[in-house]
Order: sequence, then structure tokens, then C-alpha cells
Amino acid sequence: MIKSFASDNWAGVCPEVMRALIDANQGHSPAYGADPHTSEAKQEFKKLFGQKAEVFFVYNGTAANIISLASNSRSFNSIICSAHAHINVDECGAGEKFAGTKLLDLPNTDGKLTTEMILPHVKADRYPHQSVPGIISITQATELGTLYTVSEIEAIADLAHKYNLILHVDGARIANAAVALNCSMKEMITDTGVDILSFGGTKNGMMFGESVVFLKPELAELFELFRKQGMQLASKMRFISAQFTALLKDNVWEKNAKHANEKAQYLGSKLAGIQEIKISQKIETNGIWAIIPKSLAEKMQNTQFFYPWDESKDEYRIMCSFDTTRDEIDQFIDTILS
Repeated sequence: MIKSFASDNWAGVCPEVMRALIDANQGHSPAYGADPHTSEAKQEFKKLFGQKAEVFFVYNGTAANIISLASNSRSFNSIICSAHAHINVDECGAGEKFAGTKLLDLPNTDGKLTTEMILPHVKADRYPHQSVPGIISITQATELGTLYTVSEIEAIADLAHKYNLILHVDGARIANAAVALNCSMKEMITDTGVDILSFGGTKNGMMFGESVVFLKPELAELFELFRKQGMQLASKMRFISAQFTALLKDNVWEKNAKHANEKAQYLGSKLAGIQEIKISQKIETNGIWAIIPKSLAEKMQNTQFFYPWDESKDEYRIMCSFDTTRDEIDQFIDTILS
């Protein structure tokens, strides 16, 4: 079996989700989300985030982010985000094309925004000549594997609401963040004042599928129309929703995320002990960022593939998944040292 440290997207499907897919494949079921699997999955989300939560399913993370942002933006709006944000770097201009909005990408060193960074950008001082900020988007865990604390999220939410902005969270690895912070989803998202959450499933053991959670139901008013226009309305939606039910029931999401985080800590401690390697970001979730000499990196990649992050400074990203094993890590390290 070939594995890698490239991405948790490279991992397969966890057993609980695979069984759910097989079960959902029995017989016929109503289309477009009118099926019992989708109803059950939505109830599981309400248990996590509160009864007011409105939940919608899409195929992928770009859709979860961009359609949720587009449905609450106008073409004269701007979206405040980190320069490292997935919506800014890795979505091929989908925000600008589909949502039609300007991205205000703020530079930082750890993937995180602070209220001090955001404050100068919350108003259109040259109205009506300047795009009007409408949404703040943060990523939890960030694109550099770092975490916002619960109090930091709450502070950004308070700032957003003070200036009548919406707070969106890209939660592609939200499970890893909740486990690392040792808090519930409700404490981290609902109680802090987050308005919209893109909730990731694929990186946490699903085959495909992401969800959008609206913590303020009024913000979901147009989402179904945008989802249809955005070509993300699944006719056989039960194959997405059944996966989410399997992930959320019995806290499988938590088990998978905890395993990935723990293996990253273990691998990180081993890498930190190698003189030529310098860990470049705090290891808080399931990713490791490290400065590695190119010749050593190539040797490591020939054993277990992982991606370069910033080739200008020989920085690489090494990811662990729900199925990463301690033996694989030990073999990887032994190969490096041999």
C-alpha cells in the first residue's frame, strides 16, 4: 500500500464512512436532499452547532467557501482575508469570478489575522469610490497549520459585527482544530459569534463532500439558488450526507482528527531532532512546516512524498492523516538517518 505525507487529501476513506456509503447504496431514495440520510445528517450538525444551524452539502471545499461568500456578497463588496488564505491562493480566482468581489489579502507570518491587522480595512473611507468590506474570512486551522484560540475568534467576530460585517470561517480542517483546542464545535464556532462555516469532511476521512453551516439562518436565504447556479446541487445527495452522518455520529470526526494530530506531533518531534531540519511553524494540528536542505528533502521525498511550500527558502509541508501509523513514521525517520 502506497502512502505519503503529501496531504490528508491523499488518504483513503475511513471504515465508518465506507460502510455508510455501502448502506446508502441500497435501493432508491429521493433526490436533491429530500432523502432520510440528508435529514439525519442535518440533525447531527444541529447537535454540534445548535438547533438554529442551517446546513447545506456541496462536493468540494472551494464550493463551500465561494458559494457561501457569494450568496452574501455584492459585486461592490470586498472580503478581508489572510494573504495565505485558500480563497486567495488556491482557488484559481474563484472568489473574484464567481462571487465578483475584491479580496483584501493581509500579509502575516503565521497564517492568522488579528483585530489590529483587520481594523484599518473594515470601512470604505472613500465611499462610493472604494469597494465596501462585507465579510471577514479566516481559516481554522490555518493554511500554515496554526490555530486561532477561542478568544481570538470571538474578538474577530466582535469586530466584524461592530462594523456590520459577516465572519466566515474556512474549516477545511476544523476537526483538527477543535481537537487541538480541546473544545466543542459549539464553543469554538457558535458561541464565539461565527456567522458562516465551511465544514470540511474530505480531509477527515470522507470520500468526497463538504458542508456549509449557517449559524445565522437569515444568511442562508439565497444559498440554495447560488448552489444550483454554482453546479453544486447533488442529485444523489444521500452519498454526501450519509458520509457526514457516519463522521459525526459517535464522534468519528474527533477520533480521526486526534489520530492525525498526534501523529504530526510524533513526526515533528522526530524531525526536530535532526540537525539539518528546522521546524518553521508551531505544530498545532496535523501539519508540519519545516526548512529542509534541498538534497535532504529530495532523499526524504523519495521515501515518502510531501510537497514544497516555499521553494525560495527550502520550506516544505509534511501532513499526517487519520490513517498515518507510528511504524510508517519510524521507517521514514530511519531512512533519513541511514
